[in-house]
Amino acid sequence: MRFANGEAAKGWEQLSTQAAANTRAAWHVMRTDPAPATRTERHHRLKGELAHGTHRGETMDRWQIEVTAGGRIWYLLDTDRRTVWIDHASTGHPKATDH
Repeated sequence: MRFANGEAAKGWEQLSTQAAANTRAAWHVMRTDPAPATRTERHHRLKGELAHGTHRGETMDRWQIEVTAGGRIWYLLDTDRRTVWIDHASTGHPKATDH
Protein backbone atom coordinates (compact mmCIF):
# COMPACT_ATOMS: atom_id res chain seq x y z
CA MET A 1 0.00 0.00 0.00
CA ARG A 2 1.22 3.45 -0.97
CA PHE A 3 -0.09 6.97 -1.17
CA ALA A 4 -0.56 8.28 -4.69
CA ASN A 5 -0.26 11.90 -3.52
CA GLY A 6 0.33 14.11 -0.50
CA GLU A 7 -3.33 15.04 -0.12
CA ALA A 8 -4.25 11.37 0.32
CA ALA A 9 -1.55 10.97 2.99
CA LYS A 10 -2.81 14.07 4.83
CA GLY A 11 -6.40 12.82 4.62
CA TRP A 12 -5.32 9.43 5.96
CA GLU A 13 -3.79 11.12 9.01
CA GLN A 14 -7.02 13.04 9.61
CA LEU A 15 -9.11 9.87 9.27
CA SER A 16 -6.76 8.05 11.63
CA THR A 17 -7.26 10.77 14.21
CA GLN A 18 -11.03 10.90 13.81
CA ALA A 19 -11.76 7.16 13.49
CA ALA A 20 -8.66 5.17 14.41
CA ALA A 21 -10.28 1.73 14.64
CA ASN A 22 -12.21 2.10 11.37
CA THR A 23 -9.15 3.40 9.52
CA ARG A 24 -7.07 0.51 10.85
CA ALA A 25 -9.79 -1.94 9.71
CA ALA A 26 -9.80 -0.33 6.25
CA TRP A 27 -6.01 -0.70 6.08
CA HIS A 28 -6.35 -4.40 6.90
CA VAL A 29 -9.03 -4.92 4.24
CA MET A 30 -6.98 -3.15 1.57
CA ARG A 31 -3.99 -5.36 2.42
CA THR A 32 -5.87 -8.67 2.53
CA ASP A 33 -8.87 -8.31 0.18
CA PRO A 34 -8.61 -5.14 -1.93
CA ALA A 35 -11.05 -6.41 -4.60
CA PRO A 36 -13.66 -8.42 -2.71
CA ALA A 37 -15.86 -10.80 -4.70
CA THR A 38 -18.78 -9.80 -2.48
CA ARG A 39 -19.10 -6.04 -2.49
CA THR A 40 -20.94 -4.08 0.18
CA GLU A 41 -22.20 -0.52 0.41
CA ARG A 42 -19.18 0.25 2.57
CA HIS A 43 -16.61 -1.37 0.22
CA HIS A 44 -17.10 -1.40 -3.53
CA ARG A 45 -15.81 -0.27 -6.90
CA LEU A 46 -16.77 3.22 -7.86
CA LYS A 47 -19.02 3.65 -10.89
CA GLY A 48 -19.15 5.80 -14.01
CA GLU A 49 -16.33 8.22 -14.65
CA LEU A 50 -14.93 7.54 -11.17
CA ALA A 51 -14.61 3.77 -11.78
CA HIS A 52 -11.04 4.19 -13.06
CA GLY A 53 -8.13 6.40 -12.23
CA THR A 54 -4.67 6.96 -13.59
CA HIS A 55 -1.44 6.76 -11.65
CA ARG A 56 1.99 7.02 -13.27
CA GLY A 57 0.38 6.80 -16.69
CA GLU A 58 -1.50 3.57 -16.01
CA THR A 59 -5.27 3.27 -15.73
CA MET A 60 -6.53 1.17 -12.84
CA ASP A 61 -9.83 0.24 -11.18
CA ARG A 62 -10.84 2.60 -8.37
CA TRP A 63 -12.39 1.26 -5.17
CA GLN A 64 -13.98 2.96 -2.17
CA ILE A 65 -14.16 2.12 1.51
CA GLU A 66 -16.61 4.07 3.66
CA VAL A 67 -14.70 4.60 6.90
CA THR A 68 -17.29 6.78 8.65
CA ALA A 69 -20.64 8.26 7.64
CA GLY A 70 -18.78 10.86 5.58
CA GLY A 71 -15.17 9.65 5.59
CA ARG A 72 -13.95 7.79 2.53
CA ILE A 73 -10.84 6.13 1.18
CA TRP A 74 -10.48 5.76 -2.58
CA TYR A 75 -7.76 3.59 -3.96
CA LEU A 76 -6.45 2.36 -7.28
CA LEU A 77 -5.72 -1.32 -7.58
CA ASP A 78 -2.58 -2.20 -9.53
CA THR A 79 -3.05 -5.94 -9.88
CA ASP A 80 0.12 -6.45 -11.94
CA ARG A 81 2.33 -4.99 -9.21
CA ARG A 82 0.07 -6.10 -6.33
CA THR A 83 -0.05 -2.51 -5.10
CA VAL A 84 -2.87 -0.43 -3.66
CA TRP A 85 -2.45 3.29 -4.46
CA ILE A 86 -4.51 5.40 -2.05
CA ASP A 87 -5.49 8.39 -4.15
CA HIS A 88 -8.06 10.00 -1.85
CA ALA A 89 -8.73 9.91 1.88
CA SER A 90 -10.89 12.39 3.74
CA THR A 91 -13.10 12.79 6.78
CA GLY A 92 -15.83 14.37 4.63
CA HIS A 93 -17.89 12.95 1.79
CA PRO A 94 -16.06 13.46 -1.56
CA LYS A 95 -17.67 16.20 -3.66
CA ALA A 96 -16.86 14.27 -6.85
CA THR A 97 -19.66 11.81 -6.03
CA ASP A 98 -22.31 14.52 -5.62
CA HIS A 99 -24.67 14.87 -8.56
